[in-house]
Amino acid sequence: MPETDSAAPRNTPLAAVLGWPIAHSRSPRLHGHWLQRYGISGHYVPLPVMPEHLAEVLRAMPRMGFVGANVTIPHKESVLALADVVTDRAALIGAANTLIFRPDGKIHADNTDGYGFIANIRQMAPDWIPDLGPAAVIGAGGAARAVVASLLESGVPELRIANRTRIRAEQIKAEFGAKVVVYDWAQAGNMLEGALTVVNATSMGMAGKEALRVPLDALSPDALATDLVYTPLMTPFLVEAQARGCRVVDGLGMLLHQAAPGFERWFGRRPEVDEALRAAVLA
Repeated sequence: MPETDSAAPRNTPLAAVLGWPIAHSRSPRLHGHWLQRYGISGHYVPLPVMPEHLAEVLRAMPRMGFVGANVTIPHKESVLALADVVTDRAALIGAANTLIFRPDGKIHADNTDGYGFIANIRQMAPDWIPDLGPAAVIGAGGAARAVVASLLESGVPELRIANRTRIRAEQIKAEFGAKVVVYDWAQAGNMLEGALTVVNATSMGMAGKEALRVPLDALSPDALATDLVYTPLMTPFLVEAQARGCRVVDGLGMLLHQAAPGFERWFGRRPEVDEALRAAVLA
């Protein structure tokens, strides 16, 4: 019997991004671009979910035809306790951003932020060699944990970290080991000396947020500087780093690359991250 249009939605894979609030998310535009580009019959929607409703929503989604979801603030930590299977890297980072709903209804949680971070640098600065010298990470929140894990895995010989609340940086050292060196927030500028990879993993410098006030006098012109913030694309941190002779990598590519593994799992096609995608997401 031929398939009719009325039967099509039953087989149309659905994916979503869950957050509270969620209107600001660029993920629907990002995944929508790929769905259209590859002619895939699927939908990706933003779902505003209050924290107290998260468990109920997650359990219902597989029954509604959802094959997976992205998770953003404030749910990235909470979903670990609700997932049936958690990858090693999501457990190490303590957060998940990508969920896969298995055919049996089980929820598989992963974290692709670190993958996205490294893939962005490798695409924009292909000659970057992480093991040539220390890395310095400003911030110790959830995003910073993914960055730390990925930099250590990439082979940086030392990872320096400073956070306004020192205990969060100390927790990262306790979990990630001897290569991590904690600096006081007042000494954050000093940790940049000799660092060849420097990362702003805070929201400071984002449009509408406070400025990043870490002095960059010790920043080497040989360093690669990157920011997880992508609004604006060229943050004040990146502008000053570039003026000091550094190669700079903006944060938009991390958003684009972290999305690719989930899209492939949900919709069966490995998508490309290219200029057309950047333009679509920035439009």
